[in-house]
Amino acid sequence: MILVDTSVWIDYFNGATNPHTDLLDASIVQGSVAIGDLIFLEIMQGIRNDKQYRQTKQSLLALDQYEMFGKNMAAKCADNYRALRKRGITIRKTADVIIATLPPLLIILGLSQPSEKHNRY
Repeated sequence: MILVDTSVWIDYFNGATNPHTDLLDASIVQGSVAIGDLIFLEIMQGIRNDKQYRQTKQSLLALDQYEMFGKNMAAKCADNYRALRKRGITIRKTADVIIATLPPLLIILGLSQPSEKHNRY
């Protein structure tokens, strides 16, 4: 099962072709894609067109759902954020801290995602 980062979904929905969107497309066909609640929220917030919103919502809700902010996650996220900040790394978006704190699943990241830095520590 893979959990796909918001940036890859955006590329995918915009018709971009790259290794990440190709893997996403193949994984959808195989039925091995899950979506996190926060990633779902980020994607849906960015859609302005009502028809696109309804279609995208229907497609994404058909995927396996992953609760990203369950029990004890807030404390883990705060610990990770503080540890990174002490090293001089500030992650600006709370959702990125949460995504980077997830248990190890295969997460497809965009090229400039802050969580790449997080993974080094």
